[in-house]
Amino acid sequence: MMRYFFILFLTAASLLFFGCASKEVESVQKKELPSWYLNPPKTTQTTLYALGEGEDTQEAIKNALNMMASTLSVSISSQFDSKKVVQEGLVNTHQSTVVSTTQSDVKKIRISSYELIESHKLGFKNYIVLIKSQKQKLFESLKSELEQKFALVDSHIASLSLHHALHRLGGYKKIKDEIKDVPDTLVVMNVLNGLYDGREYIQKIQRVNSSYEKLLSSISVEIECDSDSKGFKPPIKEGFSTKGVRIKDGKGSLHFRVVVKSDAQKASSYGFTLARFAIDISVKDYKGSIVASNKLNIVGHSTQGYEVAKEDVAIKLDKMIKKEGIEKIIGLDL
Repeated sequence: MMRYFFILFLTAASLLFFGCASKEVESVQKKELPSWYLNPPKTTQTTLYALGEGEDTQEAIKNALNMMASTLSVSISSQFDSKKVVQEGLVNTHQSTVVSTTQSDVKKIRISSYELIESHKLGFKNYIVLIKSQKQKLFESLKSELEQKFALVDSHIASLSLHHALHRLGGYKKIKDEIKDVPDTLVVMNVLNGLYDGREYIQKIQRVNSSYEKLLSSISVEIECDSDSKGFKPPIKEGFSTKGVRIKDGKGSLHFRVVVKSDAQKASSYGFTLARFAIDISVKDYKGSIVASNKLNIVGHSTQGYEVAKEDVAIKLDKMIKKEGIEKIIGLDL
């Protein structure tokens, strides 16, 4: 009899437990998403809208900004699609390439002018947000950033005149890297404001590129190696040639000498012959002044003797140059 009542008690307790659990699940399921998330406002001629989700509000905003950039990509694609040129039944493929490239690069553009208009916590580490950005305000912020960027560029270019040609070359390269995304920014600005003409910035970019190429074509380098460093001349020469720097004898302010000296020591370890090289590299201008230098310590290994171990040092130097660039090996940025 007691066993019967015990089983009856367990059955009742189970029904009560599962009944509460089902009510809890039901209450969770009944939790409604906000209407602004289910039916978000659509982007208009003047305003961009975007939703975002993340583990916290900041991550959700970041994801919303990425979504907004994607919206810009679609706008740009639509504008280009409307301007595609059809000749003899074939779509101009160059324009399609421009669209594809721009769409991916637009996502790199920082959107700093936005407003958080809705935020909601869905659950543990689950937040949703709605942001908006006025197209004109976004346009003005991008324009302001461009003006600041090129003010720094102009200042940087002015300071380069005080330095030797290799330093100037490195300076122009840095500027080129800093402004390489400007054309994509100009495309976005034109989408935000169809009357905007960013021709002045395109012309500035062209002047920077022209100055860099002209200087690069004018610089020449000769390489001098002592007896222990002769094997290093080919990889160093190739490193400069890869950068477009001419290898030749010459004179004047645009000519430089790369002097390589080594302290070589022979050793052995565990059946290997070792070639320990302390390599001193210096770059001298036409006056003989050192404008850059670097020191390298490389150890070559071989089971076939010292000469092969020295060749291993040259191979390792060649790999370093190809991986890091000749500029890092000589202590300059080209």
